Amino acid sequence: MTEEFLIFALIGFGAQLVDGALGMAFGVLSTTSLLAFGVPPATASAVTHVTEIFTTAASGTSHVVHRNVNWRLVARLAPAGMIGGGVGAFILANIDAKTIQPVVSAYLLAIGLYILFKAFQPLWPREVRDWMVPWIGAGGGLLDAMGGGGWGPIVTSSLIGRGHAPRQVIGSTNLTEFLVTTVISATFIVTLGWSELRSAAGLIVGGVLAAPLGGFLVSRLPTRPLMVAVGLIIIATSIPRILAAF
Repeated sequence: MTEEFLIFALIGFGAQLVDGALGMAFGVLSTTSLLAFGVPPATASAVTHVTEIFTTAASGTSHVVHRNVNWRLVARLAPAGMIGGGVGAFILANIDAKTIQPVVSAYLLAIGLYILFKAFQPLWPREVRDWMVPWIGAGGGLLDAMGGGGWGPIVTSSLIGRGHAPRQVIGSTNLTEFLVTTVISATFIVTLGWSELRSAAGLIVGGVLAAPLGGFLVSRLPTRPLMVAVGLIIIATSIPRILAAF
């Protein structure tokens, strides 16, 4: 039990360091790791999101302190993201694990490829179109709940690609994720029960320890090498599970 706790704590610490610096990847890194340990998809997503209640609260606070948050963006993202997340969690909790696992792995593989693709794309300034923000939030919340991750890769990449300032997008996305993941976690707890989520303890400890560093790292670590590393890790852990399903 102690060994498992330490392993999950290290996973949580590393995943949150990357997430704080990029505004993405805690969910997909944690979920792929849990799936690799044989945790069912719904439980893996639930554990990840319960952990994110704590890590996103700490990370969001760090970004507020470092003035990385655009409050207008948060107000437009949060409601749609919470609705999408609740719907996605309810659907995943009511689908058979054997049926959904190849789908979840394929989704995570796609996210890994997308992160890798975005790492080599220049971020040209574009016109900011705020009318798309709620739709991006709803889609990000839905897919995040069903895949155990994806809020950051979908929402952060989309908003930066549409011309929002990267620093404010990363800070605002991290803060908003606290609200979205709270709704997702509550839905999972109601449908799955709390006893299934005991492995969250290690992830919570590791993630919370790393979270305060996110606001500091966001303006200091090179983004492209981190995105390449995250993309490759997600791809490498997803492919074997997809092949095993066939």
